[in-house]
Amino acid sequence: MTAATHSSLFPQVPESADAVLDGLDPEQREVATALHGPVCVLAGAGTGKTRAITHRIAFGVRAGILQPSSVLAVTFTNRAAGEMRGRLRELGAGGVQARTFHSAALRQLQYFWPKAVGGDLPRLLERKIQLVAESAARCRIRLDRNELRDVTSEIEWAKVTQTVPSDYPAAVAKSLRDAPRDSSEISQIYGMYEQLKRDRAVIDFEDVLLLTVGILQDRHDIADQIRRQYHHFVVDEYQDVSPLQQRLLDLWLGDRDNLCVVGDASQTIYSFTGATPDHLLNFRTRHPSATVVKLVRDYRSTPQVVHLANGLLSQAHGRAAEHRLELISQRDPGPEPSYTEYADEPAEAEGTARRIRELISEGVPAGQIAVLYRINAQSEVYEQALADAGVPYQLRGAERFFERQEVREAGVALRGAARAGGNDSLLDDAEDLPSQVRAVLSTKGWTTEPPAGSGAVRDRWESLAALVRLAEDFTRARPGATLTDLVAELDERAAAQHAPTVQGVTLASLHSAKGLEWDAVFLVGLTEGMMPITYAKTDEQVEEERRLLYVGVTRARFHLALSWALARSPGGRATRRPTRFLNGMRPGSTAAGARGAGGQGGIERGAGGRRKRRGPALCRVCGKTLTDAGEMKLMRCEDCPSNMDEGLYERLREWRAGQAKLLGQPAYCVFTDKTLMAIAEAVPGDERELSAISGVGGRKLDRFGTDVLAICAGQELDEGEDED
Repeated sequence: MTAATHSSLFPQVPESADAVLDGLDPEQREVATALHGPVCVLAGAGTGKTRAITHRIAFGVRAGILQPSSVLAVTFTNRAAGEMRGRLRELGAGGVQARTFHSAALRQLQYFWPKAVGGDLPRLLERKIQLVAESAARCRIRLDRNELRDVTSEIEWAKVTQTVPSDYPAAVAKSLRDAPRDSSEISQIYGMYEQLKRDRAVIDFEDVLLLTVGILQDRHDIADQIRRQYHHFVVDEYQDVSPLQQRLLDLWLGDRDNLCVVGDASQTIYSFTGATPDHLLNFRTRHPSATVVKLVRDYRSTPQVVHLANGLLSQAHGRAAEHRLELISQRDPGPEPSYTEYADEPAEAEGTARRIRELISEGVPAGQIAVLYRINAQSEVYEQALADAGVPYQLRGAERFFERQEVREAGVALRGAARAGGNDSLLDDAEDLPSQVRAVLSTKGWTTEPPAGSGAVRDRWESLAALVRLAEDFTRARPGATLTDLVAELDERAAAQHAPTVQGVTLASLHSAKGLEWDAVFLVGLTEGMMPITYAKTDEQVEEERRLLYVGVTRARFHLALSWALARSPGGRATRRPTRFLNGMRPGSTAAGARGAGGQGGIERGAGGRRKRRGPALCRVCGKTLTDAGEMKLMRCEDCPSNMDEGLYERLREWRAGQAKLLGQPAYCVFTDKTLMAIAEAVPGDERELSAISGVGGRKLDRFGTDVLAICAGQELDEGEDED
């Protein structure tokens, strides 16, 4: 065995405690030697936080300051805990407990249950979804497969935030969560679920923490026994702790303060699960004597990638932004991040696949390349593009598109309709292939408008909507194609995915990419409505979307590509605009601050909403003189990129349809499409700004102004208000 092989696969254990500190930078060394009292490590992406805390534990053990059995290190995934244990063994600190919160709590619960309660610990429920389904049935509430998953997630959120069933509706309202069902219904299901667990003497994953907390609160003798066992605690990814996990940590500690926490508020992206960075941000307040160390030397990414990451956070708002870390790259310079605008989504996917093939031919391993997107439903077009390009890929954190339950069910339904042909009553009113597909998939959950909020119901709808779009694109490419032709096309696409995926390009959502890194990262689909996602309504939710993009950027070591498409499909209207988060950073953009199109394009708004012409109307994008009435209304050429808020535009269209129905008039009598587009681009904040938009006269302002301004402000309209 050569020395090189020995050092890479079987690293030698450091000869002494001081040798453990070799190779640490000054800040990492400060972490490693701060072994007494509370310590807070604010560690930016790629700054070697795991290295710092494992060397800290190992140095304390090797110096005789810490006993291995007295240290408990907790993190959030089994992978991270396993990695920590492996590093500690390599440093000569075997015997230290490195576990997840749940693993540590379960171990204690199993040991102390006979003493605290008596008898055997109740059986652990491995899959709670079946019991949730039974609970819903007993409450006479019908849930489909996806609603069942979402309600199960809501129960998990309620438990980690220590919310009992009766308090769930109030907690949802306070947190501004988008509940998948009426909160009172979920409260009923949650209550019945807890009752059934008690009746059957079973506990779930969250109960492991709740019961451990309960025992430690009620039995001081048991709490004291655990405190005699563990004297020193380390918590990784501290920005992701839930209120319940923090309560357990407090009980483990008692009145002691030998605690080291590590985290980065700028990587808080799991608030929907109950995680909160407040404990990290309040650490100095709770522990005034704490040692605070900031790790900002980024060893992962090039200066070019780090510059973009810092730029993203420089525009952030809110409490987490006040504690952002300015990273400093320690790597040699690399290529500048690329920003690419495509005409449509297929072109974006094909362009991405083409660039990936070039990187592979240049020597970048396929396994060191990732394509990251906001939601799993975006994967299909990239799966197809990579398959067409002969590039192997693997999906992380999601099933392959054609293996998803809803896609398989849709395929069965479409095959059945194709075989039935004209004998299927579903297709009686369907005049073309896309309308036939819409009719069939409407029985599987597809609707013309997406469901509110996120979760499994939304994911299912996105998958079915992708099939509808595929049918529309297929028809444009092959006029006269039949349902049978489409089914054959779907079969071919599914078959193309069976290529080997070992060492392939990773396709993953941004959430599932947390904690990983690649040589080359492609961030795709970066348009308003997707980043930030349409259902991010509050300032806090939008800021979490910004942090999600930051996490995506900081996954890249060397190559970083950012892209977006102006239209969904070939030949579609180019109404999309790049994400606001890149304003001031991508070429040709200006820093965030200006809102909508106000004050641009040769029109100055005076008092009372009157418009004053300052010369010829010029396109605010390319500067060309405008003559078409529709273009003058938008103050841009029809073909120039739009900064329209697509989500707002769709909400306005939905509202307009309701108004037209009430009035018994065509939709354009309320507002034309161009006027709605102009409103969605300008996002007026008051009557003066709204009246300045062409097509919004005094009569329409009086009749519809209040509703339109409320929609622009993100407010929900009551049905009664619409009718009034």
